[in-house]
Amino acid sequence: MKRSEFRYDLPPELIAQQPRQRGRSRMMVVTPPAEIEHDTFAHFPDRLAPDDVVVINDTKVIPARLFAEPKGAMQRPIELLLIERRGAETWEAWCKPARRVRPGDTLHFSARLSAHVLEKRGGTIAVRFEGDPAEIDRIGIMPLPPYIARPQPQESDRESYQTVYARAPGAIAAPTAGLHFTKEILDRIAARNRVVRITLHVGIGTFEPVKVDDLAQHRMHTERYEIGEEAAAALNEARSIVAVGTTTLRALESAAAAGRPFRAGRAETSIFMTPGYEFRAVDRLLTNFHLPESTLLMLVSAFAGMETIRRAYREAIAERYMFYSYGDCMFITSRSS
Repeated sequence: MKRSEFRYDLPPELIAQQPRQRGRSRMMVVTPPAEIEHDTFAHFPDRLAPDDVVVINDTKVIPARLFAEPKGAMQRPIELLLIERRGAETWEAWCKPARRVRPGDTLHFSARLSAHVLEKRGGTIAVRFEGDPAEIDRIGIMPLPPYIARPQPQESDRESYQTVYARAPGAIAAPTAGLHFTKEILDRIAARNRVVRITLHVGIGTFEPVKVDDLAQHRMHTERYEIGEEAAAALNEARSIVAVGTTTLRALESAAAAGRPFRAGRAETSIFMTPGYEFRAVDRLLTNFHLPESTLLMLVSAFAGMETIRRAYREAIAERYMFYSYGDCMFITSRSS
C-alpha cells in the first residue's frame, strides 16, 4: 500500500488547541461498513453491551521536555525530549540543537539535576542523569504534540494531558482516547462492565511520521507494554473486548499475535497495522481522529475498513468535529469483516 492513500485535507481550525471538558466531547459512532451516528461521549457507557470488557491503558505521561543551560554566552538553551528509558537513570533523547552537544559533555538543568552525554547518533543522544530524579517532574514540561500551536504548554496541561486513571509513569505522549473519561463515567462503566488495566508506555514510534511511500518499507519503533496476571485472566474470559485507544489495541493485538491465551508479563511491540491485517483480540475500538498519512490512521483504517474511515472523516470535517489529541472521538462498534 501507498502512504498517499491515507491523505486527506483538514481545515486548520479543526485542530483542537485546548482540551474539551472531560466527558463533554462529541462522539461519532461508526458501525462498518456504512452506518454513522452522532452522539456525545457522556453516552459511551450506554453504548456498551453487558459482555463487553473495557480495556484501558494506565500509562502516565512524564514531563519529558527539558531545557539545559546554554553552553555559551548569548546562546539559547539546549532542548531534550526524552523518548526511551534505557535504565534507571539513562534515557535516549532527541536533542536540539544537536550540533552543540558531544559525547562527554555535561548538561545542567538545575542546581539539583545534570546529565552526562554518553553517545550521539545524529539528532539523538543517550544521557545518564545525575542528581535528584524528582527534578525531572518539577522542571520538565509536558510534551504536547507540535500541532498544538502554543508557545509553551500551560501548567494546566499537566492535568489535562493525562488520563484520570494514569498511574504508571513512562509515556511521552498521552493515550488520547482516555482523555475523555471522568472518574464518574469510569465508575458508570465499572458498575456494569469489567474494566481491565494494561500498560503501554507511549513512545515516539506511535507518532513518528511515515517517510516512505511504500508502507512495506516503514519500520515502527518499539514500545514497552505489560499485562498483569489479573488482566490476563479477565481478557481470557472476555467474550467481547473494547479497546480504549490505539495504544491499548496495539498492546492487545501484539500479545494475541504471540499466541492465545493471553499471558501475563512484559514485552515490546513494533507492530504496524495496515488494511489487510487480521485482528485477533479487539472487537470494538474507541479512538480519536488522527493525522493524515499517520500510522494511527492506517491502524483505524485496517480495523474499520478504508472506505468506512474515509467516509467517516469526510463527515467529521463537514460536521465540524475537532481533531487530534484534544479533539473529539469515534467509537467503532465492530471490526470490518
